[in-house]
Amino acid sequence: MARTRFAPDRGLTSRMVFVMFLIGALAVAFIAALIAFVPARSLPVVLIIAGVILFAQFFFSDKIAAFAMGAREVSPEQFPELHGVVDRLCAMADMPKPRVAVAETPMPNAFATGRNPNNAVICVTTGLYDQWRTGRLTEQEFEGVLAHELSHVAHRDVLVITIASFLGILAGLVARMAFWFGLGGDRRDDRDGGVPIQLIILLVSMVTYAISFLLTMALSRYRELAADRAGALLTGNPSALASALQKITGDVAKIPTQDLRQAEPFNAFYFTPAFNRETAKTLFSSHPTTEKRIEQLAKISRQLGR
Repeated sequence: MARTRFAPDRGLTSRMVFVMFLIGALAVAFIAALIAFVPARSLPVVLIIAGVILFAQFFFSDKIAAFAMGAREVSPEQFPELHGVVDRLCAMADMPKPRVAVAETPMPNAFATGRNPNNAVICVTTGLYDQWRTGRLTEQEFEGVLAHELSHVAHRDVLVITIASFLGILAGLVARMAFWFGLGGDRRDDRDGGVPIQLIILLVSMVTYAISFLLTMALSRYRELAADRAGALLTGNPSALASALQKITGDVAKIPTQDLRQAEPFNAFYFTPAFNRETAKTLFSSHPTTEKRIEQLAKISRQLGR
């Protein structure tokens, strides 16, 4: 992780290394399958597309995410209070100040993205900003949310999640190419009893996507707990972060379903997911349950009290 005053998290570091190792092994197996089954004339096209996607994700992930979520960078003159909170937290954490952005949506939330602390963006939605300015969230609660997001940047878990998700994106793309464009043609593989090559490519891509997705979600759930811990320890006020989490989760549930569905594809980035359903207790959730997060913050509060 970056050298900041955010508490280091060996559990998060070890999990990031382990997930990247598994993703790397899975990528090798997936590429080997492509080489074995994809026609020689089509393979260069697939590899070129993969290279472009990986390059764009690595170097432009912050811009892509901000654009997709409708975020715009704002100056200290436009949002002086918001910049003031970010300045204060960055000074406390002894880390470079990321770019600050605001997303026009009534859903109260926040996210951070970027491959390293020098190329990062922290964004709050207008819904969250308005809650703070109108007193719905206290200063300490708002600081807790932003400290949580800044810890993602300091721990560099945003980069790891971005790279880990690349294989799933590629596998999904290959599956679509096999389905839409008949990648592999009408040839059959005698080694598999005459199974069409197109079907083999589709099945391999689906299995790769599923495994990659489950690994990424498992890491995402843990990194949210790690960010809660780091943010609470930096501010020294875990109860404020727990209170903010309860308020924001409750207020998100009041947002119209249409707005929530538009935000749902970006759940992994947000402080709290757009939908807080029973699926949060399954392997397919990007966040741990709110109850589990609050329970952890209560434990930290007791430890600090002692």
